[in-house]
Amino acid sequence: MLGLGAAGLVAAPYLQRGLEAFLGSAADKDPTGLTGLLPNGGGFRYYSVTASVPRKDADTYRLTVDGLVDRPTTYTLDALRKLPQTRMVRDVQCVTGWRVPHTPFEGVRLSDLLDAAGVRPGAGAVRFTCFDGAYSESLTLEQARRADVLVALRMRDEEIGHAHGGPVRLYVAPMYFYKSAKWLSGISVTSEVQPGYWEERGYDVDAWVGRSNGRDDSPTV
Repeated sequence: MLGLGAAGLVAAPYLQRGLEAFLGSAADKDPTGLTGLLPNGGGFRYYSVTASVPRKDADTYRLTVDGLVDRPTTYTLDALRKLPQTRMVRDVQCVTGWRVPHTPFEGVRLSDLLDAAGVRPGAGAVRFTCFDGAYSESLTLEQARRADVLVALRMRDEEIGHAHGGPVRLYVAPMYFYKSAKWLSGISVTSEVQPGYWEERGYDVDAWVGRSNGRDDSPTV
């Protein structure tokens, strides 16, 4: 019994990721969104606001940085990989209630991309758009410059897969996960915050875990 218990502990992470991969693949082909209701044993849920999302790879992916900047830039996936990378391990908290603890993310600090672009006077916010063609998000410039906000290329020590918003997604560690826009394609510096997809539908613009949306979750750590 002890041996079976130990084997179960070793196998559990692989079984969980296998289940997540299956649900992610199913969700990608499910225009109804009903796969998001399936039990997932404490792992990630899969959400998309469109019926389907195109896939991008190293040959086709592009990330633009524009708006109120001196040096608008377009990055390929390889170019992003060559920039200094930051790794952090934090809890992921969804506003719907589920949490995945101690999740590693790795990528480029958003502040580094903003500095490289040269933010102009009068800028006050950053807007994010996605290659699903529908989703968007925003942060204040002060929030965007936090050290725990990443343009993430890796998650759980592997490249971010399509179902998790890859090849590149936003990761805003201290906020509810809807702020961490998947399938990131555009970063635009603006004068003020523009409400994102869910904010236009009633969610809080400032989404600090435990301090917004009427929830009392513990802050992510």
